[in-house]
Amino acid sequence: MLKRLFDVMVSSLALLLLSPVFALIAVLIKLDSPGPVFFRGHRVGRFGRPFRIYKFRTMVVNAEQLGGPSTSSDDPRITRVGRWIRRFNLDELPQFINVLKGEMSIVGPRPEVPEVVALYPEEEREAVLSVRPGITDWATIWIGNEGERLRGSPDPHRKYLEEIWPEKRRLQLEYIRNQTLWTDLKIIVLTLKVHLIGRFRSSAAGEKAEEGK
Repeated sequence: MLKRLFDVMVSSLALLLLSPVFALIAVLIKLDSPGPVFFRGHRVGRFGRPFRIYKFRTMVVNAEQLGGPSTSSDDPRITRVGRWIRRFNLDELPQFINVLKGEMSIVGPRPEVPEVVALYPEEEREAVLSVRPGITDWATIWIGNEGERLRGSPDPHRKYLEEIWPEKRRLQLEYIRNQTLWTDLKIIVLTLKVHLIGRFRSSAAGEKAEEGK
């Protein structure tokens, strides 16, 4: 109950404060490529209930029909604006809507597509689906940029299942076994530090390096 109250309060505040950012990103997406502002992908939620996850659209329309579910950073389906949005994980911001609706939590195992969920060993699947999926978790922090790890792969989804997914599963189960509100707060702070502040700093450093050449 306390976790759900925390989720509602944080997601409501985030949607209110980030509304100007949402509007700016929406305009950039519409100017850059034809299609909707949001992508609503199929995911599996708590107790195995399917739901539609909200993301800012970063790829061309019908991208799911043009390639697999795993996306490398050099995937040709990614739009120009989409590449910038993905660099700072801004495509994930609309998931605060899913949190407000009760389909997701701020912190929890990242939701997977149905075909990946079917591959979990039964015990692990039951554990992972016993909690609401989240916007961020330990895997989000420690695995790093999945797109960069998949860059250059001839089969990104296979590489994801073989190299990234086992690591994610281990970290997901670690979170589920030891979850507390304090752990959630720690994960939120580390996520902001690594994925927002850290990437802005590295991007700025890269631009300075380019200017110095």
